[in-house]
Amino acid sequence: MMSTGGPDAPPEDDDLGGSDVNGRMCIVTRESGSPDELIRFVAAPDGTVVPDLKRQLPGRGCWVKLDRALVDKAVAKKMFSRALKAEVTAPINLGATVDRLLAAQLAGMMNMARKAGQFVSGSSKVDGAVRNGSALAVFHAMDAAADGVRKIDQARKAWHLGMETEKEIPSFRVFTEAEMEELMGQNAFIHAAALAGQAGEGVVKRANLLERYRNGGQSRATGGAGRRKQ
Repeated sequence: MMSTGGPDAPPEDDDLGGSDVNGRMCIVTRESGSPDELIRFVAAPDGTVVPDLKRQLPGRGCWVKLDRALVDKAVAKKMFSRALKAEVTAPINLGATVDRLLAAQLAGMMNMARKAGQFVSGSSKVDGAVRNGSALAVFHAMDAAADGVRKIDQARKAWHLGMETEKEIPSFRVFTEAEMEELMGQNAFIHAAALAGQAGEGVVKRANLLERYRNGGQSRATGGAGRRKQ
């Protein structure tokens, strides 16, 4: 079913007109949420269910909370046909597809932030960014050496103790070195930091989305968004 609105009309959602005021309700939990807490799905022309991470594809949409287990459950319980009010096919690997797309989205944002001068790699640059307060978050390869991670953690702790902050600078470990080489080529890193600025903030936002999707809707990043009190 295609949207009949003009080119600027919002996509049609499954729950519009229901009890949820914003029209977004998880088809598994029946809980409402903001766009950043839910993943939109639509049916492709061939009837295959596909994720719409940018929430821009036309046609009737339905929503699942940002949780891999819930996407897998929606596939197993054949919930998409009922939600989309059509005979559709949800691929068995749909949950893995969403993970891959979220990972690619994060890697792309990291490359964009690097071009904007808001993403640096290398232990010395990361250490310096943490200590001077310009780092929004740090990133380590999952298989990074413990000693390198420990040194940057010490810098995070020193900055946190030396400044009046609400939360610590968060630390993410979402990719192995091999996964980053596949996603980012020569921009792969062992240690990196997202720096203050719109692109750097975009990296942190997308890292949180991927972490939450993989961890039952919760981020396991160490610490929180570092901010100096005003």
